[in-house]
Amino acid sequence: MLSGNNSRIRENPDLVQDACIMGVLNVTEDSFSDGGDFMALEASIDRVKQIYREGAKILDIGAESSRPGSLPVPFDVQMRRISPIFSEINKLNLRGLSISIDTTHSKVASLALREGATIVNDITAGRSDPDMLPMIADTGASIILMHMQGDPIDMQEAPYYDDVVREVTEFLSERIEEALALGISERKIAIDPGIGFGKTLRHNLELLDSLAAIASLGPPVVIGASRKRFLGTICETSPPSNLVGATCATTILGLNAGAKIFRVHDVAQNYQALRVWQSLRQN
Repeated sequence: MLSGNNSRIRENPDLVQDACIMGVLNVTEDSFSDGGDFMALEASIDRVKQIYREGAKILDIGAESSRPGSLPVPFDVQMRRISPIFSEINKLNLRGLSISIDTTHSKVASLALREGATIVNDITAGRSDPDMLPMIADTGASIILMHMQGDPIDMQEAPYYDDVVREVTEFLSERIEEALALGISERKIAIDPGIGFGKTLRHNLELLDSLAAIASLGPPVVIGASRKRFLGTICETSPPSNLVGATCATTILGLNAGAKIFRVHDVAQNYQALRVWQSLRQN
């Protein structure tokens, strides 16, 4: 069991109870939408405050780009990028904000958990690092298991599926079973179909149209469609920052299908969409 601030993990037994917004903080030089914007510590902390102020319940910090064509970032570089951010976050009063670390490295995840994170967002669903899922089980943290065909460097070269919905659903079901077998509580597992990760435009649309099937697996479903290229193709527009409305459309679609967590760059706008949907449902 890790020491330090891991009491926060024990105080939050469930990963998520209600639908919520996950705000993105990329501490990277080459992310597809905001690479380099938050490398400076002051800019990254301003971004943290903005994400919190605009209504996000989860802050997702990533120090390695996973855009198509990107190369892996060594774990020690990731750790150097996130350490000062956690140091500053721990000085702030961000009550009600859970912190997620977006990484495939168990060493990076362990550092983040020691510093107060409670969620690990792993785009490989614990496959790239054999120590990841056992470490999650040992610490009592939560894990987001995502589907990806291939690796970021080559995943968009020629993605192919016989039946994308069936294959993604079966993969996520298998990863859930693996996590459970290693001792991770079902309450601390979320799943992500991996929109844009080894998928064509048609694959993304089929998955979004079939989110209810993925949600039927049980764990909360995470949707990460924010500003992605397929939305730009549909809307015939660029740059990615012009796709706020398109992203909000995927949030509403996901809410109707039972998804719970929406990983977005534009927190305020998607939070508004979520609140209106919630009000309509309550009425």
